[in-house]
Amino acid sequence: MDGPLGMLSFSGDHAITLLGVLVFLATTIIAFGVMAAVHARGAVKRRAAGISGILDDDGASGGALRQSSVKAAKRLLDYTTKHYASLDGTSMKLLRRRLVQAGIFDPRGVAYFFLARAGVAVGLATACFLFLPLLVEDGSASFWLFVMVGGVAGYLAPSLYLDKLIGVRRDEYRSGFPDFMDLLVVCADAGLSMEAALERVGRELSTSYPALSANIHMTNLEIRAGRTLSEALDHFGERLGLEEVRAFATLIQQSDELGSSISDALRVYSDDMRHKRLSRAEEKAYALPAKLALPMMLCIFPVLFVAILLPVFVRIKMGAF
Repeated sequence: MDGPLGMLSFSGDHAITLLGVLVFLATTIIAFGVMAAVHARGAVKRRAAGISGILDDDGASGGALRQSSVKAAKRLLDYTTKHYASLDGTSMKLLRRRLVQAGIFDPRGVAYFFLARAGVAVGLATACFLFLPLLVEDGSASFWLFVMVGGVAGYLAPSLYLDKLIGVRRDEYRSGFPDFMDLLVVCADAGLSMEAALERVGRELSTSYPALSANIHMTNLEIRAGRTLSEALDHFGERLGLEEVRAFATLIQQSDELGSSISDALRVYSDDMRHKRLSRAEEKAYALPAKLALPMMLCIFPVLFVAILLPVFVRIKMGAF
């Protein structure tokens, strides 16, 4: 539209658009200001809660879902611990002994073990159920067989891992016990009592054999708590799970009861332990050729046969042409 009326209409539309933009900018600024104020207030609350100890170790307060999940897991763990703590059967005692021999001294170790067994079994079975249809036909007999095998493998995995931990620690105990006996003989010849000798030897072995040193320290704590030396050494042998340690405890008990010299008994037993360690090393050395026979047959001999017979084969083929 031409003329003053058209200019007035254009100016009116422009003013309405400009007003809308200004309203939008004002609303946006107010919203961002409110959000910044709320964020700053929340940051102040979190810092104050962290100072007063309400926050967790990560320095951030968990949400309601996280807190409820932690509470549910704690309740489940407490219930499982209480349930299995009331059981005192032969298998439960054996499991507690295995956990101690593996270095797990937490009283909730039994609950952790059974929860891990159930979780791994269900997890592996579920993984097989979800991913096996990509390889095997769903619903077939082999499919369900693989799912069952996955569940059984998950059920046995924590026990196998526990056996591995026990084996590693037992090797450390077996290699460090002769040194323990030698140091104990030195301390006994120096005039120290058995309690003082155990404390001194435990400190000396802390760098080389930390697990053995920790068990020696626990034996010292038991003696200080009021147990007799024989009882403390019996528990020491049960924690280590070695026949040599049980024989050592019996030796100290008999020497104490019969009134014989403990230093002489320790010296004889130390020599015996040294000979046993040498015998184990010789046994491993003699068994090495038999153990190497199968890898040599599978890996080395075929390569030698190929290297020897390949030139002959090439000559025959070349002569044939």
